[in-house]
Amino acid sequence: MHPKILVSAGEASGDLYAALVVEELRSLWPEAEFFGCTGPRLRSAGVRTVVDAASLAVVGLGEVVEHIPRIYQEYKRLIAAATEVRPDLAILTDSPDFHLRVARRLHKEGIPVMYLVAPQVWAWRKGRLRAMRRYLKRVLCIFPFEEEFFARTGMPATYIGHPLAALVRPTMSRDAFFRKHELAGNRPLIAVLPGSRRGEAARHLPALLDAVRRLDRDRPMNFVLPASVTTGVKFFEQRISRSPLRVIEGESWDAMAHADVVLAASGTVTVEAALLGTPLVAFYKVSWPSWVAGKLLVRVPFYCMVNLIAGRPLVPELMQGRMTGENLAAEARRLLTDDSARTAMRAGLDEVRHRLATHGDPARRAAALIQGILEGQVAHAS
Repeated sequence: MHPKILVSAGEASGDLYAALVVEELRSLWPEAEFFGCTGPRLRSAGVRTVVDAASLAVVGLGEVVEHIPRIYQEYKRLIAAATEVRPDLAILTDSPDFHLRVARRLHKEGIPVMYLVAPQVWAWRKGRLRAMRRYLKRVLCIFPFEEEFFARTGMPATYIGHPLAALVRPTMSRDAFFRKHELAGNRPLIAVLPGSRRGEAARHLPALLDAVRRLDRDRPMNFVLPASVTTGVKFFEQRISRSPLRVIEGESWDAMAHADVVLAASGTVTVEAALLGTPLVAFYKVSWPSWVAGKLLVRVPFYCMVNLIAGRPLVPELMQGRMTGENLAAEARRLLTDDSARTAMRAGLDEVRHRLATHGDPARRAAALIQGILEGQVAHAS
């Protein structure tokens, strides 16, 4: 069997998760053909690029509007490729605004669709469930509470475990990391992660720089900002002047693992910090129109995924107007100086880590489910 599989991911995290599944599928079918919307990890896994995932990296309701014409052109390009190649199956990852539209069209073409990283309909836009039930073969969930939610709604779903649970590890010791970046070994380390997209990083940077200045006045500390591939070091260096904040190329897992406190943009990076067991403060800011619209639509007790998994306010959340340099510094200072607070948070993060871990490899479980669907189709067709 030499299946043709469309793979599409619009986010850096989705690019990684989808690439892991592709690698497992390739071990089953070395001659399989993969094509679609790719980031660097999917391209490294041998997926032919029809659309570059970087062109879909937009955050916020207001921000998306101005990019609709360009995103629509990418959508048409992907659908045209699917119509020409006629894949046996599609794997769509995250980015539901884009991918549920893709799923609808693929369903019309008779192409079965697996969805990796469930749309967060448990938080908002529950109206999407009708389309999901109609257009998706199965949803592969990476958070433990999602499988039960979808079971109640009649959407076939399987919790495969979080792909990062078995991946997130430092690559070097604390001493080696400190030596490499010429950090003072007797000073605390604060890791600053403003977001992987330039737009969100630019919004977050002023408050983060203010927080760094405030903390540095308390006592000498080390501050590092691991720049993502999508932002790059120069982006931050051009915006930082006379700051003790040191920008480094990547190495975010090492920076977080060896940090005393992480200041993290709410998203995948907070889950990574939790898996590494490092106390953190979560934050996020969007344009005010996006924030107002989101407040009307979103129905969740917490914004930070770590808190949703824990089921309680384990991690401080500084969202929108609360995301100030003063508040960031105060929360970081509390975690640096209050031993009981640090111990309680570490215990809670350990609980989260155990909930995200499963028996077996998540990508392998996903590949096995996909294999079953593809081979079932083949058996049915014959």
